[in-house]
Amino acid sequence: MDTETILTPLLDTLDLLGVAVFALSGALIAARERQTFVTMAFFALVTGVGGGTIRDIMIDIPAFWVNDPWIAPICLGVALIAWFTPHRWWEGRLLEFADGAGLTAYAVIGTAKALAYGVTPVPAILMGIITGTAGGIIRDVIAGRPSILMRPELYVTAAALSASLTVAFEFVEPMPRWVGWIIAASAGYILRSLAITKGLELPAYSREKPRGDQPGKSSTSDMS
Repeated sequence: MDTETILTPLLDTLDLLGVAVFALSGALIAARERQTFVTMAFFALVTGVGGGTIRDIMIDIPAFWVNDPWIAPICLGVALIAWFTPHRWWEGRLLEFADGAGLTAYAVIGTAKALAYGVTPVPAILMGIITGTAGGIIRDVIAGRPSILMRPELYVTAAALSASLTVAFEFVEPMPRWVGWIIAASAGYILRSLAITKGLELPAYSREKPRGDQPGKSSTSDMS
C-alpha cells in the first residue's frame, strides 16, 4: 500500500472530524476552569493534534498539521465557538458520544497512516490507539484532571478494536479499504456507545493486599 492511499476524501473527512471533536473537548475543559481564550485555544490545539503528532514523530515524518491549511484554523474556530456559546449547551452525554466518534475515527486514521508508511501490523495498531487517545491524555494531564486511563470504562478498548479491525481488513480480499475503515470505526463507536449508555467497563484488579503487609497490623490480628 503506497502513501497516497491514505489521502482519500473519506480519511480526510474523518481526520477533520476527529480534530474538531477533540479540539472541542479541550476547549470545554478550559471553559469549565474559567480560563482565558488564549488558554482555551491552546487546549483545543493540543487536544486536537496531540495524538496525531506523537504518531508522526514515531513514524519519523513531519507532524500532519504543520503543513495543513485547515487543522490549526479548525482548532481555533472550535475554541471560538466554545467561547461564545453557553457551557450548558455542551453538558450531558452529547459530547461523550461526539468524543467517541472522534476517538474511533482517529484510531482508524492513525492505523491506516502507519500501514501506509510501512509500519508492521502490531505497531500500527498501537499507533492507531495512540492517535485516538493521546490528545485526551495530554489534555487531562495539563488540566490536572484524572486521566481516562485511570478509569475502567471502555475507552482505550474501543480505539483498540477499531485499530485492530483496520489491520485485519487489510488482509480481506477483495474488500475495498474504505469499507473496512467504515466497519472498523463503526465497531469501535458502537462499543464506546454501549460503554456510555450501559456502563460497560473492564474488570479492575481486585486481588487483596495481604493483611500482613498493612502497616501496624499483623497477619493474624483479625483472624476469627
